[in-house]
Amino acid sequence: MKNNFKEQLKMKNKYTNLLAVALLLVTAGSLLAGPKNKYGLSAARELLIPVGSVGTALGGANLATVSGVDALHWNPSGLANMNTKMGEAMFSSQIYIADINVNYFAGAYKVPNLGTFALSVRALSFGDIPVTTVSNPEGTGETFSPTYITTGLSYARQMTDRITFGATAKVIYEKIARENATGFAMDFGLSYNVIGSGLQFAVALKNLGPSMTFSGPDLEQFFQPPGTQNGTPQEPRNIQLEDAELPTALSLGLSYDFRLDKRNNLIAHGTFQNNSFSGDDYNLGLEYNYDKLFFLRGGYAFSQDNADDRAFTGASFGAGLRYGVSSSFDIAFDYAYRLPTSDRFDANQFFTLKVGF
Repeated sequence: MKNNFKEQLKMKNKYTNLLAVALLLVTAGSLLAGPKNKYGLSAARELLIPVGSVGTALGGANLATVSGVDALHWNPSGLANMNTKMGEAMFSSQIYIADINVNYFAGAYKVPNLGTFALSVRALSFGDIPVTTVSNPEGTGETFSPTYITTGLSYARQMTDRITFGATAKVIYEKIARENATGFAMDFGLSYNVIGSGLQFAVALKNLGPSMTFSGPDLEQFFQPPGTQNGTPQEPRNIQLEDAELPTALSLGLSYDFRLDKRNNLIAHGTFQNNSFSGDDYNLGLEYNYDKLFFLRGGYAFSQDNADDRAFTGASFGAGLRYGVSSSFDIAFDYAYRLPTSDRFDANQFFTLKVGF
């Protein structure tokens, strides 16, 4: 009886694994991020800015192995592979282009027999921008600061010993002066671990949602009705702005762990990403870790487009340290540096602090 049960269990796992592979292949073959007839014209471009030092140092190539709160930007299914017992929290700060800073916070908690839940907040800091008008092109003495905030609620679950699934619901809020826009987007991810082989692969569909449109009081202007006499009261006219689609992307990732010995690991990563408002991206990364305490990372991202016109391509590298304070608490610090692709952009630095409990 026991042997029959084991055989049935093995057969069930085999069919489950085959189903997962088929699902990944069907998804890869049938889903496209969208048409490329409006390059660079999408809404909410801040959704494409990478967050966290680990994925950035690897050039965004670690789609299949990213885990815990690090996974929320890249592939939400990796949230289910949280290394700690119950929860993680992460804060990341990035020095971006044009004196823009990107701050990011994420926290996750694992609920037994239910799954892992996470909350994330990304905010861009632009500083004070002078207000200019037609009559005061040098500035009126007033300033404004745009507000760009994205809040996400994520859920991930280990479906089998090999398959994890995750999803994120995001609310996007943008405000420039007195005009604002609100959007909604979804991310979906599926990961598959070929246990015992060192091979993992994943698929993620990101930023899927309706278009966004700006509105506000400054879009209301007053005009004298045509054909009327001078002095006729002016009537309001509301300027209707065109809506803009979100930058949807479909990513496929593959990773292989070489497992040099019990303490030394070398992991190779590769990711292909189809974008709705730019050319396809290709990402490669290599990570070495010693006993999962010290990490060295390097990556390279390139695109079908001209690299000089893309802010998220080029070489990157970084390092990380993880220290176990106790059996139930650890702390990690990761750093990433991304080289500029041209003199149009500055190099980007990422600083990430993560705690697990």
